[in-house]
Amino acid sequence: MNAPQPPEPAEHTPAVRADDSDGRRAHSWGFGAFFLAEAVFVLVSVTLAAALENPGDDAGAIGFALMLTLILPTVLAAVVALIVPLVRGNGPRQDFGLQWRRSDVRTGLWIGVGGLVVTTLATMLWTRWMGPQASSAIGGLLDGVRLPPVVAVVVFLHVWLVAPFCEELLYRGLLWGAMEQLRFKQLTVFLLSTALFAIGHLEPSRTLLLLVIALPIGLARLLTGRLIASVVAHQVNNFLPALGLLLMSLGLLPA
Repeated sequence: MNAPQPPEPAEHTPAVRADDSDGRRAHSWGFGAFFLAEAVFVLVSVTLAAALENPGDDAGAIGFALMLTLILPTVLAAVVALIVPLVRGNGPRQDFGLQWRRSDVRTGLWIGVGGLVVTTLATMLWTRWMGPQASSAIGGLLDGVRLPPVVAVVVFLHVWLVAPFCEELLYRGLLWGAMEQLRFKQLTVFLLSTALFAIGHLEPSRTLLLLVIALPIGLARLLTGRLIASVVAHQVNNFLPALGLLLMSLGLLPA
């Protein structure tokens, strides 16, 4: 009689999250990745502000300096947010839910339009209450500045389309994923990411208003479990403010 053979060693398999039905590996980044992206944003912003402090009197030079200061920090922070899941996870498509689905776009549009109504009313009340202090950081930056048309359009497209995408990568992508990795409940993830989104804009006089603005955006992420819906909702929410900045920077609307 043959002696029983010892069992073969089990093959090593990557860790899988208990709540992942598709068998994808759990990512391994935490809050440090989010703070790294935020540090990139702050350092680039401070460096550009110091380097471009005196652009001169030329409207083109002023416009270029403002455009660079507004766009580059946000984009570079978003690049960090995209690199992290490539290095420590399954890539942004899986870990952030950057998967194009018509249902997510529809959800983002509906929530975005509903949120736009709420935030427009909240902004009107906030402006009446706070007066001149109610202006956003971008609005204050462009106050009284006449931009060349090309620069004004670039700023408009950034505020409307690019900045929401970048910010969603940071807050509803990188930060959201860090809290999921630590097993936070989804409601807690939603509330904390909303609060940090409002605080992270570094506009203390508008933090409460930013909380109201962020709630429907985070809700789109919470309901779908993916980032595209919150990106669309964020872009819908930013359209009117971006249009106002465009008209103001072209001198077609009073500052």
